[in-house]
Formats: sequence, structure tokens, C-alpha cells
Amino acid sequence: MLMRRWYLGALLVLSSLLTGSAAVAQEAAAATEAAKPAAESGTNLTAMLWLMGGLTALIIFVLLMLFALLWQMRPLLRKVYEIETIRESWYGRALGLFLGDTVGLTGKYKEDVMAGHDYDGITEYDNDLPPWWKYGFYVTIVFGIAYFVHYHVSETGQLSDAEYQHEMAEAAMLAAKLGANDDPNKPTDYKALTAAADIEAGKAVFAQNCAACHGQAGEGKVGPNLTDEYWLHGGEVNKVYKTVKYGVTTKGMVAWKGKLSSKQMLQVSSYILSIQGTNPANAKAPQGEKEAASGKPVAKL
Repeated sequence: MLMRRWYLGALLVLSSLLTGSAAVAQEAAAATEAAKPAAESGTNLTAMLWLMGGLTALIIFVLLMLFALLWQMRPLLRKVYEIETIRESWYGRALGLFLGDTVGLTGKYKEDVMAGHDYDGITEYDNDLPPWWKYGFYVTIVFGIAYFVHYHVSETGQLSDAEYQHEMAEAAMLAAKLGANDDPNKPTDYKALTAAADIEAGKAVFAQNCAACHGQAGEGKVGPNLTDEYWLHGGEVNKVYKTVKYGVTTKGMVAWKGKLSSKQMLQVSSYILSIQGTNPANAKAPQGEKEAASGKPVAKL
């Protein structure tokens, strides 16, 4: 009797939800017809959201009611589960999990049946692999087949080399949009500035932006020493300019592009070259490769 009343109550709630969802859909349709043409798309979207929300709530409610019904039926389901043919079937194992019997995942362990072999006195029980392990193995097989078909048969997925080429093409397109001067791979042919005014301007930029890491005299602190003959990223003026402009993010070197003008970056690069061989006090140990005046490495630490 109690079960019947509970079931009837669930049906009434379900019916009210269906009626409410239909009413919402009708109201949304009426609102759509009455709305102005300029607002039709917004009204349609609102009606669709209401409809999707109502259907989602309905599905959740039905699932909860079904679960509650099965929970109330556990005594009956246990009797069904006790039937040997049902308990050994796949749906019987699923029913067992619902009832709290994990044998469908862990399997049955035989403690009285030996495997029939003996290695140096070592024996083992004749137990199969646990179902959870086999199910996981089956999943890997399915995944492997899907992976092979996706990447090697239908070729709908990109392999590593194709993905790299695609990303390089996107980077080239982005560089083209930003402008040729913003392509870090494009070489420049600047000449180091030697005018006193440019060197003084570069010194001022260095003191304000670079001295915190490289020292006031370029002796090196967190960053490397800029007064010796060794360079981590090249000591020719265009290489120094590129390092200043794009930075070295992996080593904490800030990119000054967008913060300094092209002339300022060339001025500070020229100033850095002008302090070569000044041998300031407390200079940091050399790092990188030694370069000749041409900018080509001649020695390596």
C-alpha cells in the first residue's frame, strides 16, 4: 500500500513537470511570435534555454525517482540476485554492485583449487585475473584501436610532426599580421651607434631598466656580466638588440618590445657593447661563449 502511494505521488509530480515544461514552451513560442523582429533572436535563445533547462530538470528527476524506486525494491532485488543464472550474467553483476556485492569487480577467489604446478616449492591458487583488471585492459584495446583509426587510418588527427608544422604556419601568419619587424626570426642589419649622445641615452636606459639585474656598471648580478668577452645569446649588436627586444623568458630576461622604442633598444645595445673590457669591481664570472669582434664564437667555457 505504501509503495503504491509513493509510486502514484511520483507520477503526479512527473505529470506536473511535463505540464510545466509544455506551458513554458508555449509561453516561449507565444513570446517569440509577439516579439519585434529585432528581438526575435534573443527571444528564441531565451525560449531554448528555458526548454533545455526544463528537460534537464525532468531527466534528473526521472533518474532520481528511478533510483529511489530501485532502492525501495532492494529486498525483492536481493531475492532476484540469489538466482544462479541471473547472478552469473553481466546484468546480474551490475545488480550485485547496486546491492553492495563487489564480486563483479573483484572476482571470486578460489582458496582450495591449486594451479597444478610447482616451482621450487612455490605454488599458487588457480585464480583468474580480477574483472576490474580485465575491463581496464579491454578499455585500453578499444582506445588503441580508436587512436590508430583516428591518427593513422582516417587521418582526422594530426601527428606530432604535422601539429608542429601547423603551429609554425600559424606563428608565421601571426608574425605577418604583427608586421615584419616583429618576427624574431628575421635578421636585422643594424650598426652599433657610436655618437656620444646615443651612448649617454643608452646608459640612462640601462641604469633605469637593466641595472637591477646586471649591475650599475654591467658587472652582473642575477643576470650575467656584460663587460667580459663571453656571451650567452651572442655579442654582435644585432644579437644583443634581439635579446633586449624579445627577452629570454626561460631565464627571467624581460622582453622590452613595446616598453622601449626601437631606437632606445639600439641605444642600450650600443651602450652595452661600449662597456666591454671595463673590468668593474666584483664582476661576475664569465658565462657562455667567447666571441671575436665579428660576432663569431672563438672559445667556449
